[in-house]
Amino acid sequence: MNKNERLMVELLRRGKESHGVVSVKAEFEAEGTRIDELLRLADIARTAGLPLTVKIGGCEAMLDLMEAKQVGVRNIVAPMVETPYALSKFIMAKNVVFSEEDQEDVDFLVNMETITAYNHREEMLDLAAEPDGIDGVVFGRVDFSGSMGRDRSTINDPDITGMVIDVAQACKDRGLDLVMGGAISVDSLDVVKEVAAVWLTRFETRKVVFSGEAVKLEGLEAGLLNAVHFELLWLVNKQDYYARIAAEDNKRLDMLQARWDVLGKGVH
Repeated sequence: MNKNERLMVELLRRGKESHGVVSVKAEFEAEGTRIDELLRLADIARTAGLPLTVKIGGCEAMLDLMEAKQVGVRNIVAPMVETPYALSKFIMAKNVVFSEEDQEDVDFLVNMETITAYNHREEMLDLAAEPDGIDGVVFGRVDFSGSMGRDRSTINDPDITGMVIDVAQACKDRGLDLVMGGAISVDSLDVVKEVAAVWLTRFETRKVVFSGEAVKLEGLEAGLLNAVHFELLWLVNKQDYYARIAAEDNKRLDMLQARWDVLGKGVH
């Protein structure tokens, strides 16, 4: 591990011990995480004693499911699942890739992130709660607001929070997990606590997942700041990694170019 990765491990250990951090997150979907990046993140997370959460590319992203299985991902989330039919496709896909025994060690969730999904919530959550269904939903507030033609500045508005609470209660009634995401920060802590008063299993920033119980901890603001620091270090580390790859053949390229400049004269 390099210096940045060791610091990331330290931030995660501190988060686990003091701030209710329970997982590290990556996305094949919006982030476009590559498999080599996922393997580095898995190493960092496991060194800190934390599991991985991965958002796959869609409800039937079979290759993503297979790669998540190979890496040993603990929580798998399917995005943009808006109807009971789309949810049924995800359930079928995860049952193809993961045996019943495999599924004992993995939680499967879907993103509820559009007004369409919200309008289908009762049917979808009934299907999710069936014996061969899934473990819960992630409420993505930024995309949810966008699906109604509103920008991210509205995610903490009372009506949006009210819809999150509707889904939280419905999940609680069915024994399903409710994870809250979408621009979680110090500014949204009051909203997170309001939802947690009803039902909240976890809440998440872009890279770090917290237990729902973390809302009761002192110093949660510091934990959220550490999550921002972790994401910053991850991006810096990622940029350095690809910069080294881009530069690794520079000497060879210069040598070949100089040789071509001499030997290639007159070649058409």
